[in-house]
Amino acid sequence: MSNPTQLSFVSLQVSDLEVSGKFYSEVLGFKQVEKSPPDAIVFEQKSGAAFAIRKPMIELSKANLLGWGVAVWFGIGNLDTFLEKNGEKISIVKDIHPTPFGRILVIADPDGYSITLQETKED
Repeated sequence: MSNPTQLSFVSLQVSDLEVSGKFYSEVLGFKQVEKSPPDAIVFEQKSGAAFAIRKPMIELSKANLLGWGVAVWFGIGNLDTFLEKNGEKISIVKDIHPTPFGRILVIADPDGYSITLQETKED
C-alpha cells in the first residue's frame, strides 16, 4: 500500500519580495534558508510542509482578492506576547478569539493575504 498524499510545499505569490520577506522574517519570525531559488524566499521549517514566498507568476493586480478561499495557518506561540511585540506592525483582520483548535488571530500580510496565527504554547 502506498503512503497517503501529504502536503509538501506552500508558496504565496507576493508583489514585493523584499517587503514581504521582511514581514515574514521580522514580524512572524520565520528564518530564511541560506539559498533560495531565483525570485523566491524559502523559509526554514522544523517539520511539515515547506513555506515560501515568490515573485508573481500571474498579474496580481487583476485578482479581486488574493488567496480567496485558501486558509493559511501558522503556529505562533503566545498571541498576547505576539501582539505586544508587533501590534503596530500588523493589520488585524479578526482579533484574538477562541476556536475548537485553540485561540487564533487573523492578520493581513503586506499583499492582503489573510494569515491565521494559532496559539501553540505559552512564551
